[in-house]
Amino acid sequence: MKTSNPIIYIEIPVLDMDRAIDFYQTVLDCVLEREVLDGYEMAHFPFHSNQGGASGSLVKGDVYKPTKDGVILYFYTNDIEQTLERARKFDSEILYPKTINTDLGYAIAEISDSEGNRIALKQLITS
Repeated sequence: MKTSNPIIYIEIPVLDMDRAIDFYQTVLDCVLEREVLDGYEMAHFPFHSNQGGASGSLVKGDVYKPTKDGVILYFYTNDIEQTLERARKFDSEILYPKTINTDLGYAIAEISDSEGNRIALKQLITS
């Protein structure tokens, strides 16, 4: 079976699951669902199988180590300024300030999450 989107699922390492859930639910304005799977504490992002894109989970366990030096995950937002403001309430560090690319029609920014991971935000813009 071939898929048009080769990335289907991500796992974000966390140290403190409650703190991470609070951060992501507040900053991304979504609800995560908790589960323990194979002995690992997880919190799943919403996923709708009839829509495009990947989903993922926050995961806590011995093999999961937060970092700013690895893969950068991009999260879509309808309002990057509002999302950055919510992140600031968690003392999130701005690692790459909001930058607008008018040629490609988007704005991006990179921040630290509550666990020390580098994540990015992307908003589509119209002229």
